[in-house]
Amino acid sequence: MTTSDDLQRLADLAASLRPCFASEKPLPGLLFVTDPARTPDPGAVAARLPAGAGVVYRAFGLADALDQARTLRAIATDRGLVLLIGADAALARACGADGLHLPQRAIADARALRAVHPDWILTAAAHDLDATVVAKAAGCDAALVSAVFASHSPSAGPAMGPGAFTALVAAAPLPVYALGGVNIRTAPDLVGSGAQGFAMVEGLAEAVRT
Repeated sequence: MTTSDDLQRLADLAASLRPCFASEKPLPGLLFVTDPARTPDPGAVAARLPAGAGVVYRAFGLADALDQARTLRAIATDRGLVLLIGADAALARACGADGLHLPQRAIADARALRAVHPDWILTAAAHDLDATVVAKAAGCDAALVSAVFASHSPSAGPAMGPGAFTALVAAAPLPVYALGGVNIRTAPDLVGSGAQGFAMVEGLAEAVRT
């Protein structure tokens, strides 16, 4: 499949980032974060992502979660993507995922998960600097910090803006992804932030359609 101009531009912007941390794990520069309502066909988006990108599959209790996860695992293997599962360790094991993404309220679970799955990539949602400190102490590899820009997510807080995000990245003790309103229009404002990468829901879904 060909790469859209917007998707290629996002990939180029992600590649131009200079992360504050050098990670031992293969942390992607682009993360596609799924949402049943806003990205109802995650496989179609994942199938267009460039090699080295990542997918965070959040099932939110969908009845066909295992089928979807296995489909995404097959796409990830074929295209050289990293697959993380949101919040569900059993689902991650069942589909052979590369790791797990934890909500902020469950960051402490990373300690036990790290002991059982030392090779997994573990990421966590974080809404402030304190949460990134907790994530690091629990053994997470990276934090997805939101909301950087205004977001359509019903759970998103006020946008912190690129300046405050850059300051948070500089103070955080682990790699940080920008999440919340990140897209082809806003991503250029984050190139000098020190972020590990861009995490997007609709931003990547829109890019693959152009």
